Amino acid sequence: MKGFADEPNYSIELLQGGTALCDVIDSHIYEQALAEKNAFFVADLGVLVRQHFRWQTSMAPIQPYYSVRCNSSPAVVEVLAALGVGFVCSNKNELVLVQNSGVAPENIIFSGVCKQLSHLKYAAKNGVDTLTCDNETEMRKIARCHPGAKLLLQIAAEAPGEVEATSMTFGATLKGCRSLLECAQELGMQVVGVKFHIPSSCRDVQAYTHAVADARCVFDMGVEFGFDMNILDIGGGFSGSEDQLEQIRGTIQPQLERYFSPLCGFSVIAEPGAFYVSPSFTLAVNVIGKKVVARDRCGRPCDDLSPNDEPEFLYYMNDGVYGSFSSKLLDDAIPAPSVHKAPLVEEPLFSSSLWGPSCDALDQVVDHCLLPELSVGDWLLFRNMGAHSVGEQATYASVESLPVYHVISEHDWYEMQDAGIGLDTPMRSLLLGPYSFQFNQQEDAFSTPA
Repeated sequence: MKGFADEPNYSIELLQGGTALCDVIDSHIYEQALAEKNAFFVADLGVLVRQHFRWQTSMAPIQPYYSVRCNSSPAVVEVLAALGVGFVCSNKNELVLVQNSGVAPENIIFSGVCKQLSHLKYAAKNGVDTLTCDNETEMRKIARCHPGAKLLLQIAAEAPGEVEATSMTFGATLKGCRSLLECAQELGMQVVGVKFHIPSSCRDVQAYTHAVADARCVFDMGVEFGFDMNILDIGGGFSGSEDQLEQIRGTIQPQLERYFSPLCGFSVIAEPGAFYVSPSFTLAVNVIGKKVVARDRCGRPCDDLSPNDEPEFLYYMNDGVYGSFSSKLLDDAIPAPSVHKAPLVEEPLFSSSLWGPSCDALDQVVDHCLLPELSVGDWLLFRNMGAHSVGEQATYASVESLPVYHVISEHDWYEMQDAGIGLDTPMRSLLLGPYSFQFNQQEDAFSTPA
């Protein structure tokens, strides 16, 4: 199995004693103050562990399959693989990454509405057989390149009463599913289940009730065509908030018990992405520019600032929407920043906006927030930044990826040990190689190498 020992650009720092995440951030900001002041991430791998235990407590027996496109950091994949999570990959690169982390092909789903021929052939060659499909053209393409595939039919899921923007663009209708089942029967393909996806922007959890009922209809159709369907994939859309998770659980559990009970041989899976990684990553950015403007009587910014005007500050950072904040282009909300400095006295707050370094009108990260007056060279911290900020989908080709500093606490590691995840699992790779800590098997304790 390929572990971090094969990835020289990755290391893990053990948080011993009273060392906290903020101490790690302080240390790296100090290092950057002596260098080029580049933006960077700090990833707390222990949060991944705690989120997984939280999922097991709240959402059992739904098996999580991590959506790699949300964050394709090898460290994230390694930890989740050690925890026994399945994976959903959308392209060949993600398939390679996951399989190099020792994940068995049967624990991988090859998703994506339109898959490249070469990627389909790679999946077929490497035993990744579970694929999603929502149209006849894609099904015929899969039949040519991967005739042994096991298909999950993706159905459209709509939220009653929600605006059109929250409805899924992809997915087949119930009528379309009958045509797809007929096509699969004609092609000799296997259909093993159904997938739907409710976006996190949907505020009506009853959408899950309708989607599960529709999935049951497709399963019944499958029986008519002689298919043995036993997998229901309820997709992603899990923001990670406690309220949302409890609402989804309370809504969907009676439906699953009624239509898809494990006692009848059904497996229910989900595709949490942001749920795992969003709270795990903190982004530190540096203020590289500053502009002061005023507001006219209509509330529009103007450059003429009189002594009696309330100033508004525009701050330019060394990362923006063409980098780690690319999710802003998808209308995702960017979490409010905090200032990395301890004010000597209580400082007044001013209306502020935050911009990336491109000088592009689209490169506005935060359109309005209240901050004390900052200076060029100050640092801002954005927490909950693990989703769609790290990996090949997160940055444009012209933007250099940012360094990620990984940490884990002794407490979190021992929590994993108590859960039965020991050195005889893929997690062993985390404790080998050129890292900032080692594990002493004889003393059963961590030690820092000389």
